Amino acid sequence: MQVENLTIDKIRRGLDRKDFSVVELIKSYISRAKKLNPKLNVFITENFDLALEKARQADERRQKNEILGELDGVPVAIKDAICVKNILTTAGSKILQNYYPPYSATVIEKLESAGAIIFGKTNLDAFAHGSSTENSDFGPSKNPWDLSRVPGGSSGGSAVAVSASLAPAALGSDTGGSIRLPASFCGITGFKPTYGAVSRYGLIAMASSFDQIGPMASSAQECRQIFEVISGRDQRDATSFDVKDANNTNKKFNQLANMTIGLPKEYFTPFREKSLTGLADEIDSDVKQVIKKAIAILQNQGAKIVNVSLPNSKYGLAVYYIVQPTEVASNLARYDGILFGKTREYFGQEAKRRIMLGTFTSSAGYVQKYYHTAQKVRELIKQDFDKVFEKVDMIISPVSPTPAFKFGEKVEDPLKMYLSDILTVPVNPAGLPAISAPAGFVKREGKDLPVGMQIIGAQKADYKILEVVEKYQEITDWHNIKPKVL
Repeated sequence: MQVENLTIDKIRRGLDRKDFSVVELIKSYISRAKKLNPKLNVFITENFDLALEKARQADERRQKNEILGELDGVPVAIKDAICVKNILTTAGSKILQNYYPPYSATVIEKLESAGAIIFGKTNLDAFAHGSSTENSDFGPSKNPWDLSRVPGGSSGGSAVAVSASLAPAALGSDTGGSIRLPASFCGITGFKPTYGAVSRYGLIAMASSFDQIGPMASSAQECRQIFEVISGRDQRDATSFDVKDANNTNKKFNQLANMTIGLPKEYFTPFREKSLTGLADEIDSDVKQVIKKAIAILQNQGAKIVNVSLPNSKYGLAVYYIVQPTEVASNLARYDGILFGKTREYFGQEAKRRIMLGTFTSSAGYVQKYYHTAQKVRELIKQDFDKVFEKVDMIISPVSPTPAFKFGEKVEDPLKMYLSDILTVPVNPAGLPAISAPAGFVKREGKDLPVGMQIIGAQKADYKILEVVEKYQEITDWHNIKPKVL
């Protein structure tokens, strides 16, 4: 059977009609993965034998009319920074090339309780440090729209899995854009929930006050289906809460005409102050045109568009690269060559760079000047968003200033690489939900490259922004267009 363009709902309907069994479905995905994974480098660990066994169990449940829910029998790819019991989990680093967790992350327990089948562990920048998967110790994943270009990072493998129809859905994690950027570059939908809406228990930590697990799929509807399963309070993560309770009072958008969208001026001509970096170019003109067309579609449906300002967002990248490396240095200190059996010489250049930055900014004599100051500015960024959300329901912007860039184009210049996330990073210090949704394409060297629009919501407005993108996707078709991977 053909698995290209299968969605969760199409799989569910096909299983209900007995068009195919779960075993047939999984065998078809395995066949496609064996054909394409050598070319795309999506999976660090394939979980095919166990997936087939889980498929047989799912078919038995169906025969007994004991279906566990919408995800029963649906294969899901998992970013390899999320622990799955007794399955190799590397975080993209050879330090963990022999690590088999004795437990599963909460999100994995919830997926498996809903009948979802863990299909494989996907590639990422080592310890999630990167925007291109070029920092993976297992080699980079390839963008299925153009194999000479990056898929984004750090959840690059998960994005490619969905884009190339190696799985209908995947989990990623987002610390500064690591779900949204690869979703944009690969032409899929990627959702970063409110900080705490999904338990982080079992996620190999990068920067603990920023990290958030979230779903990646073709559409917002599918992201919502997965989010409903994996979200909620978890006693093993003190930062977690039940977002469904928070959304009971949220305004519902039965029509797009009921919403007001803010356009932050800083996001459309971003951060050109020479005092900051002197390197941030304006958004690519073709990318800007794609987003303007998406805004026009929403406006034609009656949405009210207003200009807003987020003045402190220009410091978002600077704040992020002070606070985040400090937390990275702390989190990576556990890899001391004793517990995991490898020494620090296995850390890649990017991990070493962040450890050194974090150690410096948190050291005696500098912690007040850098780290404490950055935390104060972090609060100002959050306050900017809070003020704007008093006037608007959500904010729209591009996800990235450019479409997917070529391998090697930025990897030797860390600052250029960091600037890829300049439009996504401010969301994480504020703990907000945000989503990347396909909005069109730009041409580069004769090839179509996807462009994602970013919609940002207030804290705990997760279902609100999912609902808006669902309605946008009812009247557009960008999310249904898949690359032709030969």
